[in-house]
Amino acid sequence: MIKVEKLSKYFKEVKAVKDISFEVKNGEILGLLGENGAGKTTTLRMLATMLKPTEGDATINNYSIINDSQKVRGEIGILFGGDVGLYDRLTVRENIRYFAELNGMGKKQAEESIEYLVEELKLKEYIDRRVGKLSRGMKQKVSIARSIVHRPTVMLFDEPTTGLDVTAAKLVHEFILDCKKQNKSIIFSSHSMQEVEKLCDRIIVLNKGSIVDEGTLEYFKERYNSSDMEEIFIKLVGDK
Repeated sequence: MIKVEKLSKYFKEVKAVKDISFEVKNGEILGLLGENGAGKTTTLRMLATMLKPTEGDATINNYSIINDSQKVRGEIGILFGGDVGLYDRLTVRENIRYFAELNGMGKKQAEESIEYLVEELKLKEYIDRRVGKLSRGMKQKVSIARSIVHRPTVMLFDEPTTGLDVTAAKLVHEFILDCKKQNKSIIFSSHSMQEVEKLCDRIIVLNKGSIVDEGTLEYFKERYNSSDMEEIFIKLVGDK
């Protein structure tokens, strides 16, 4: 479970995230929807303990991101878009094993998890190839394996389909929905209305670091008297 309480992040005079609060239950996908610069990535980086909040706090499975950062890291899996953060000179297996060890897994436990992921994600054909020789879609597959090798219960997705073709993006969508079936708490950041409508149980609309509105798809469509989420989104952030 994720609980965010009055979380803020300032970079000198720039208030990237301002006093936001929300919760994500187990088995729920919460969408963070906003334009570039809305505060989505900053929020996720604070939850991942990559950035220290200026004010407020959040808990991941009752661990504080400020006071229990090491324990928080063991509870979360992270999948970002764009740069997949893999080591090109290492093989697929070596990359996954490295991240397993970073998360405190023993050798036997790590190998068992890797073998499971090889079968689950169909990695057998290139498990011992160097990552630098793989396609963008294959690399994202490896990033998926890396993000869950330590079996986290909370998943953070920051625009994970950026730069992917349709087939690779579909794989990521299926993976996110599979995480939901496994009762994980999930935050999915995107500026794609289509992705958010397809995947999310609830949506938070962010604009200039603040929460503009939040609720289910049905809530937004009823409140703003429209079935077009793109039109609703523009109404919410266009004149802010």
